[in-house]
Amino acid sequence: MTVLIVGGNGFLGNELVRQASEAGHSTAATFATRPGSTSCAAWHSLDMRDPQRVEAVVAQTEPRVIINTTSGGADWAVTAQGPVRLALAAARYGCRLVHVSTDAVFSGVICGSYDESRLPDPVTPYGAAKAAAETGVGLVNPGAVIARTSLIIGDQRSEHVRAVHDLVSGRRDGVLFTDDVRCPVHVGDLAAALLELAASDARGVRHLAGADALSRHELGVLIARRDGLDASRLKTGLRSEAGIPGGLDIRLDCRASQRELRTSLRGARQFLAEGT
Repeated sequence: MTVLIVGGNGFLGNELVRQASEAGHSTAATFATRPGSTSCAAWHSLDMRDPQRVEAVVAQTEPRVIINTTSGGADWAVTAQGPVRLALAAARYGCRLVHVSTDAVFSGVICGSYDESRLPDPVTPYGAAKAAAETGVGLVNPGAVIARTSLIIGDQRSEHVRAVHDLVSGRRDGVLFTDDVRCPVHVGDLAAALLELAASDARGVRHLAGADALSRHELGVLIARRDGLDASRLKTGLRSEAGIPGGLDIRLDCRASQRELRTSLRGARQFLAEGT
């Protein structure tokens, strides 16, 4: 099976390239500015704003499966429109598509957790762009999987892990919020779950996040302890007082998706205690 990882030089994309290659799949990957360092994938430059280039890469690589991990932040042309271009090309060439989305499509204003049936209600430009991409992908490619996830954790290639190291060392000044709650997932678990979904006949929205709901500060302390850092150097604050837009408490309910999967989506307390 040929797998095309769109955004293969990112943190999640790199792990997908590794796992797909180790599973024996012929693997192609795309990059926006520079190719990844691994030689186990054929690398292709891709600008998600260019519909002709999107179609050309799909036609050239002839993948059975496409997994889209790209994001351009609040850049509408990349984050909202780019995945729809990719979904159109996937449908045209008969490719299975797994599109990675985010918990930022939710506002966090409800009490409790968000399951797959909840409609997006974003409160940031990034969340709005990701929600628009979900809608577009689902309309033009109904067989696609839309996989929402949360904070992605692993080694220092994870932006969240780097932030903890920088805060402890003093390379960066700031706080970790005690009222900003998410369900962190390990990059290896997430990549395995995405590949499993890609090989299945699943379609529609799936939630792929970790089993533990943690504040940013709780997560930072666990990362610091895993990495042998002084967690007492992590200052606390309240996002509700910082004026930073976005949902405060967004917990993805992954129970329905987890029942379909062999891959275990471990909670951060477990995988960080295990040193992974």
